[in-house]
Amino acid sequence: MRSFSLRVSRTRLLIGAGVMIAIVAVIDWRVDLNVSFGFLYLFPMLTVGYCLAPWQIVLVAGLCTLFAEWFAPFTWQFADGIPRDIFMFASFFGTGLFACESAKNRRLASQHVEEIEQEVELRREAEQQLKVLIESSPAAIVTADAAGKILMANMAAHRLLGLEPAALMGASINSFLPSLGSVPPADGSTPTFRTAMQCPGRRWDGEVFLADVWFSTYKTRSGARLAAMLIDSSDDLRDREEFSLQQVLAGSRLAVGAVSHEIRNVCGAISVVYANLSRNAVLAQSEDFRALGTLVEGLGKIANLELRQSAGSQELTGVDLYPLLEELRIVTEPPLRESYVSMRWDLPEGLPRVWADRHSLLQVLLNLVKNSQRALEDQKVKQLTVSASVEGNRVVLRVRDSGNGIAKPEELFQPFQPGAEATGLGLYLSRAFARSFKGDLRYEPGPGCCFALDLTPFAEEPSDLQ
Repeated sequence: MRSFSLRVSRTRLLIGAGVMIAIVAVIDWRVDLNVSFGFLYLFPMLTVGYCLAPWQIVLVAGLCTLFAEWFAPFTWQFADGIPRDIFMFASFFGTGLFACESAKNRRLASQHVEEIEQEVELRREAEQQLKVLIESSPAAIVTADAAGKILMANMAAHRLLGLEPAALMGASINSFLPSLGSVPPADGSTPTFRTAMQCPGRRWDGEVFLADVWFSTYKTRSGARLAAMLIDSSDDLRDREEFSLQQVLAGSRLAVGAVSHEIRNVCGAISVVYANLSRNAVLAQSEDFRALGTLVEGLGKIANLELRQSAGSQELTGVDLYPLLEELRIVTEPPLRESYVSMRWDLPEGLPRVWADRHSLLQVLLNLVKNSQRALEDQKVKQLTVSASVEGNRVVLRVRDSGNGIAKPEELFQPFQPGAEATGLGLYLSRAFARSFKGDLRYEPGPGCCFALDLTPFAEEPSDLQ
């Protein structure tokens, strides 16, 4: 519709220019005042210059020159006619060309103005979207200048720091996050920072929290700036520490149970020897001998104390193996790659969920992988394979390495073995964890070293898990 109106306007201009040329020609022809009216052709040349190309303007300028000379009241002579015609043609053409360039520049200026208006509108929309994104973000976002003065803060930042909306503007970031306040500004003398850190923060009421912070420094015309996004990770810290405490307590119960088992064996042997010696009448009358018997009996009672996990120490539930093994992969692959260990995963589709405590199961698998990594340190071929399969009513996870295997398999899963790493409780605790959710950990002889972890499918819901 717009192009049609432009074509109509151009046509009308050309018609008007033609009419003006005809009128000027008639006036110049019919009016006999011994005066040439050829200068009036400048007005139609202004009109045609607006809508014609330069080569077309040349033709119209030539036509106007011809009319002006033809209807002029003067007799044409070569000496003065040629300069006069050149001057008139140059005037007509120059006027038309001036109008053409003016129209072109006007169109370009108009187009440039439209582009600027579109860019301004797009920028305004982008700024509005960015503002909505920042204000609706669940993470706290703040910007500050080189002096640590807060320039912008979203609603999440005000909630996190315990202030009313807009109360953070102009406040010092050092009062809430001193670690951010010590970041050097990007003023050219220091490097630009784009990193993350974990640091303590302080709310307006003095409450301390742990903050995960992602921040960057940059320069603007107004000076150095700092932008930071932060979240409160105090709950994660509490959950992590509570989980670590539960793991320590669970491992401690198992370790004490192993110690008690060994003490019971020793106390049993001492009791037999004590019973045999008590048949001797002389020893039986000795106060020291009877005191020794009392001590042995007391030690036996201590060793026979039932050390069982409380019902709430582990919450068994259905565990999806795929995300758990993916997490194991994230944790173990970087150190294995640094040790030049090639890791292969053989996980078929359709593995059922299993009964387990997720964190304990992850610890068992992590311990097996770490043991294989240590076993492969001096091997030429370093291959580690984690596989899974469904065998009967069990889901079996296997961790197999290309090491030399176990020289004495019968001594596995025993605590406090001579020559073992640390206290030698790794495999003992791993099997204890597996059995706590009605699974088992066993050694499978064969090439290399292979440990199989038997797990119960979640769908079976065995009664002994209650």
